[in-house]
Amino acid sequence: MIEILSNIPKVTSKSEVVLLTGATGYVGGRLLQALEEDGIRVRCLARKPEFLGPRTATAQIVKGDVLDRGSLDEALHGVQVAYYLIHSMGAAGSFEENDRRGATNFAEAAKKAGVERIIYLGGLGNEREDLSPHLRSRQEVGRILRSTGIPVLEFRASIVIGSGSLSFEMIRSLVERLPVMIMPSWVTVKAQPIAVRDLISYLQAALRLPVDQYGIYEIGGADRVSYADIMRAYGKQRGLHPRMIQVPVLTPYLSSLWLGLVTPLYARIGRKLIESIVHSTVVRDGRALEVFDIRPVGIDAAIKLALTREDREFATTRWSDALSSSGELKSHSKVRFGRRLIDSREVTVQAPPEVAFRPIQLIGGEAGWYAFNYLWRLRGLLDLFVGGIGVRRGRSDPHKVRIGDAIDFWRVEAFEPNHRLRLNAEMRLPGRAWLEFEVDGDESSSTITQTAIFDPVGLPGRLYWYVLYPVHQLVFGQMLRRIAAAVISNGRCSKFGR
Repeated sequence: MIEILSNIPKVTSKSEVVLLTGATGYVGGRLLQALEEDGIRVRCLARKPEFLGPRTATAQIVKGDVLDRGSLDEALHGVQVAYYLIHSMGAAGSFEENDRRGATNFAEAAKKAGVERIIYLGGLGNEREDLSPHLRSRQEVGRILRSTGIPVLEFRASIVIGSGSLSFEMIRSLVERLPVMIMPSWVTVKAQPIAVRDLISYLQAALRLPVDQYGIYEIGGADRVSYADIMRAYGKQRGLHPRMIQVPVLTPYLSSLWLGLVTPLYARIGRKLIESIVHSTVVRDGRALEVFDIRPVGIDAAIKLALTREDREFATTRWSDALSSSGELKSHSKVRFGRRLIDSREVTVQAPPEVAFRPIQLIGGEAGWYAFNYLWRLRGLLDLFVGGIGVRRGRSDPHKVRIGDAIDFWRVEAFEPNHRLRLNAEMRLPGRAWLEFEVDGDESSSTITQTAIFDPVGLPGRLYWYVLYPVHQLVFGQMLRRIAAAVISNGRCSKFGR
């Protein structure tokens, strides 16, 4: 049973409470499952509790944000151990400042609440080198968390290899889609990738480590390899042999645009990832192997484990499910929106709601949008070039939908099986937009209502709506007709199957 707390009772010393931040992220989501399987009493801090609710069976969920100092006291009350798995790589604007402010707020609130230990996942890199802004920020966060005197166990990790991870999806897309690749010099820089399974094992083991052994631990897999080596290793297991042509000059910005065209990454994420890749991220201090009874696997085994999940067409969590992959959460408190503009249409089909809703639940990702998919891809490409996310995120599961899931450049905001799906737009827009489907009916027929809603910001927003209105009429009208046709087809198949 999921409990969204408003008033958290005091916890006795015999009932240790573990606070998990970043549970909607890739690593945090995996760790949440592992902690629950271990019977750990977990409390999650989430900006959007409704997104996290469907992903947990036992965890307590508290609404809060590390950037809002006042929201942390309730979440940290009675907590003995806290995992800090938050970073702002996907956010727009100054992610360094956000990371700094979030860590400061959390450290101060944890000190006030009497938190005994903090476990933090940072980035691997030599502090004496000129690190990328991303890696430098990750290590600064560790120093801020330690500044209040609370014992902090900081893991510093390199590339994470697992189904749905940021690096793995980039590698998989490049090798699968491009038999010949023009590669910049950064593909030869050495890293020490770690399988997500081993990373989770380290994070779990940290709970059992005596506090006098807390400190900084560099962790990595058994092999030191470059991105080019990883791509060759992936290709070998898939029976592919990509040809790589190295060029002397390809800036992070140009590389990120190129990655955005052929991989699930969009330009902002790609650029920050590449800025980190150009620095060597290998383990220089091997104390983790002495302190922890964990022997991480090498790159071949890590890829094999990830492919096992990919071949099932399902990744438990994905990097794009994190709210930070949407960019900075929009605050509209100081923006005056105009009157909402609505385009609504409906169609009646001779099928019960569970059949009528089925094509709607499959929308997006590889299945597409039922009509004018090339226009959806073009819209994603334009979004990419203005710093948006494009449509490369796809969807984490081709059949299932959860609140909080990313579907191309949309986010699932509401989902009621066989009745309603509401998507919130995360592309760059002069306003806010939603696309909603509702199905109502009985055993003999159903009405499908499709509604596009736009909340414009000023004159640019209204111009945007009316300029694209003819296109929307064409696209949304055809979409609904194709969905109705798919319903009829599914209904016939169901009858034949009986």
